[in-house]
Amino acid sequence: MAFIEFKGITKRFPGVLALDGVSFPIAEGSCHALIGENGAGKSTLGKILAGVYVADEGEVRLAGQPLRAPNPLAARQHGIAMVHQELAFCPNLTVAENLCLGALPHRAGWLDRRRLRDQGRAMLAEIGADIDVDQPIGELSTGQEQLVQIAAALGTRARIIVMDEPTSSLSVRESEHLFALLGQLKQRGITVIYVSHRMEEIFRLCDTVTVLRDGRHVATEAATATNTDRLIQQMVGREVKQYTSQHLRRVPGEELLRVENLSSPGKFHDVSFRLRAGEILGFAGLVGAGRSEIAQAIFGMDPHVTGRVFVRGRPLPLGAVTTALAAGIGLLPEDRKRLGLVLSMNCRENTSLAVLSRLSRGGFVKRRQERALAQTYVEKLRVKTPTIEANISGLSGGNQQKIALAKWLARECSILMVDEPTRGVDVGAKAEIHRLLDDLACQGLALLVISSELPEIMNLSRRILVMRDGRMAGELERADFSQPELMRRMAGVETRAA
Repeated sequence: MAFIEFKGITKRFPGVLALDGVSFPIAEGSCHALIGENGAGKSTLGKILAGVYVADEGEVRLAGQPLRAPNPLAARQHGIAMVHQELAFCPNLTVAENLCLGALPHRAGWLDRRRLRDQGRAMLAEIGADIDVDQPIGELSTGQEQLVQIAAALGTRARIIVMDEPTSSLSVRESEHLFALLGQLKQRGITVIYVSHRMEEIFRLCDTVTVLRDGRHVATEAATATNTDRLIQQMVGREVKQYTSQHLRRVPGEELLRVENLSSPGKFHDVSFRLRAGEILGFAGLVGAGRSEIAQAIFGMDPHVTGRVFVRGRPLPLGAVTTALAAGIGLLPEDRKRLGLVLSMNCRENTSLAVLSRLSRGGFVKRRQERALAQTYVEKLRVKTPTIEANISGLSGGNQQKIALAKWLARECSILMVDEPTRGVDVGAKAEIHRLLDDLACQGLALLVISSELPEIMNLSRRILVMRDGRMAGELERADFSQPELMRRMAGVETRAA
């Protein structure tokens, strides 16, 4: 008998059939992969199990009995927890308060802050995370927030954990620690549903793989009975070929961006580099190394930054986003929900946000041109949305990322900084985004790409700058690229003498 069984699960959202009669079993104590393209229904299915959504049709059975979980609290009482892809914390509360939010310790009717901190520290210690429990969540990096969320899920002592892209914001070292934790969970008999686009993780961790496509169940089979090519074919219904960057065959043009001795207290120190037209410069480093903070400073988001930045040889005043925009600089941030999109707006409005001045006359937006612009990029980026008027919050994470990128493509920047461009994006969409970034470089744009995925940054970049503890740890030309060398520099490990 299956431990968890989905039977005919159907879920509809306005204009979207997210799940269509999905049925398959999950064995107790197994690590069960759930894969598919963005919009295939993976996260929706996990949220139904975790009580975030209620299915329109069908039922979930747990140990042979119908599961009644109309909300997350009810699911938690059944021993079900979820690590969400999109982080959802109270940013003004501390790490400890967020970790214990569902069961705050109290004494005589008052919050027991000592126990609160002790519980928070114990939960973080279980996953080996060194994070101050008194720090507000809003001050953490995306990777640190992901670790806190994992700690919160494990801290409930759940017997079923849904992990939705848990390594999307983690460094290599943090991911390895998570993998070790998953092994321990399996030994304790905990069932893990693992949603991921990373094939190497699936074959390393998972016993069984279920593939969804367009909201329908395609296949469920043992991981040992399948392979990467077969899974990709099942996911996308077409062959996905490895893309080779074409801009590498061209000679870079003039220098568009020069950074000299850029520093910000507590974030990064003495960073210098140059970026030319038609070039993709990669930024590698562990979470917290300062990569994202450098891009934000160049974009005018850091009032404390010092140093000099030049665009086409002219000094760029620091500390003002409007000045960076006027100079032709764009930034696609890692945290798309907090910094890259306005979730209360629709796809059309988000796409046109950065070019409203161009689309307006007399204070009014020219709707026909705005709709045409949005439709062009929705089709170009193959965004899965019923209409450009659909609310952005209803799209999958990968499709939200495409709209966030479309906003800057519409702006027609000459310098584009892209932070984790394919975070939470499936293999098909990832190849499309890689091709698009390469096309932009071929058109003469200068791109700075920050990525935690070493194969991605090696495939895209002409040069890679390595950051460690807020300082530059070296620069590699393409002929010298290798994952071991990058990891050594990122971790500060000296190369052994031959």
